[in-house]
Amino acid sequence: MKADTPTLVLRNGRIWSPTAPSGFAASMAMSGARIVAIGDDAEVAELCTPQTEVVDLAGRLAIPAFGDAHIHAIGGGLESLRCDLVGVRGRHAIIETVAAWVDSLPPGAWVTGGGWEMAAFPGGTPTKEDLDAVTDGRPAFLPNRDHHSAWVNSVALDMAGIDELTPDPADGRIERDKDGSPTGCLHDGAMALVARLLGRPSADELAAGLRAALAKLHSLGITHFQDACVGSAAELGLMDTFDAYVAAASEGWLTAQVRGALWWDRRRGVEQIDDLLTRREAASAGAFRATSAKVMMDGVCETFTAAMGSPYLGEPGCGGTHRGELFISPEEAAAAVAVLDDEDFQVHFHAIGDRAVSTALDAIEALPAERRHVGRHHLAHLQFISPRDLGRFRQLGVVANFQPLWAANDPQMQELTIPFVGPERADWQYSIGSVAAAGGHVAFGSDWPVSSPDPLQEIHVAVNRVRSARAGEPGTPECEMPFRPSEAMSVAASLAAFTSGVAFVNGTEDSLGTLAEGYRADVAVLDQDLFEIAPSGIGDTSVEMTIAGGRVVHGS
Repeated sequence: MKADTPTLVLRNGRIWSPTAPSGFAASMAMSGARIVAIGDDAEVAELCTPQTEVVDLAGRLAIPAFGDAHIHAIGGGLESLRCDLVGVRGRHAIIETVAAWVDSLPPGAWVTGGGWEMAAFPGGTPTKEDLDAVTDGRPAFLPNRDHHSAWVNSVALDMAGIDELTPDPADGRIERDKDGSPTGCLHDGAMALVARLLGRPSADELAAGLRAALAKLHSLGITHFQDACVGSAAELGLMDTFDAYVAAASEGWLTAQVRGALWWDRRRGVEQIDDLLTRREAASAGAFRATSAKVMMDGVCETFTAAMGSPYLGEPGCGGTHRGELFISPEEAAAAVAVLDDEDFQVHFHAIGDRAVSTALDAIEALPAERRHVGRHHLAHLQFISPRDLGRFRQLGVVANFQPLWAANDPQMQELTIPFVGPERADWQYSIGSVAAAGGHVAFGSDWPVSSPDPLQEIHVAVNRVRSARAGEPGTPECEMPFRPSEAMSVAASLAAFTSGVAFVNGTEDSLGTLAEGYRADVAVLDQDLFEIAPSGIGDTSVEMTIAGGRVVHGS
């Protein structure tokens, strides 16, 4: 069989391709890992041999396989194999789920997992007493769904030596009662006080987590992504997954194309660059490449650790002066960007508050003008963008990396965010449409396991600015009032942000994110045509088949 003879053909469908005059073709041929032809059924049929596998799409929509510009894949896979609280609704149901998991553990074992939602607990903070009642003397460490807070019990607090005299770390906060005693919730840098006591997952556990993640992501049509932290981020209780990716790639079972963001340790500064270069060299080819560096600017709004330009309203008090702290000073951020850019690392910022966003943009603006657009540096999350910064993404060549599922009027937004930022700043949130209208590059990600990795649920929110589902389960409305509907994106633009937009972030736009001849054969086949159905039905759409490198990795 000649190298370009089709091994797999999709026919009688709607192939979304920029090379088709109408934007859609009927048939596509793949030879091995590459697309070799796109056209009408008759044209592609002429290329087939008896050995070519032919799939009749029966009119279904085929699109480039989804990407994800910000995800913690192995962490999500591991959490799904542990005490998985993602999507569990309400305080009592969460406690019951923990109790059921504890029954499966040997005495003395750590209770790990996570994914609880803040809105399930008064003030967004669960208590040690609730965990004490169901953990039977075992230590417990359960991060919430955004991994900026951890729920711990009395045993864990005692093991870590945390009491009313323990000071808050500079980059975190211990939740306390009126007498100063820890209540069982640790925020951001304070999580490390307990996280450092946990044993590291074994290589086999990490491999199991990655396999679980790949199965989950392929079922959702995802074949390429950027893992937002592949170094050891002890401050957040995140494990080092670098070696797991390297092993999977070398052993040939990493069925996704992965770019890794190496963790920038804010305690070490620019002297860590040699370590990052060594790691990048060890992952410089193949399915896994460590080409990015993750710089965390701040925390999250719900725990008052996002860095805001003006103080929070109400809690946590501080005489109306508290506005959250930058985890890295403006000078340190500029120095980090300068050294990383000089070594051709892409910088992947975490930036939630408007002050964090402005500071990150300032650090990129400090680069020589000819370098700003080269690195494809990107800011993830972008909950609050000051109006004066909306146009800076285009001006500086910075990619806006949004997680659109969060742009909704859910209980967390209504109870734990808006009351503490006020109406003006509430209207600065998730300005996806404004950044795009100003000419900025937009890419989408999920931040899984923080929230569902399902791109179709994310696209539903990007288009409708309202959620269609809870925890990725189609058909169950979570909120009915659109959140800032003027910031909505079109179906085509939202699909692009999850396909070619992710490829652009990862520097793979010449091979991924588009269905065209010569591109990698990564395809998702949907059970509904997003271009034909009402936008309200996007969240009820599923992926029926996923192809990665010409191989069917989900469906049949």
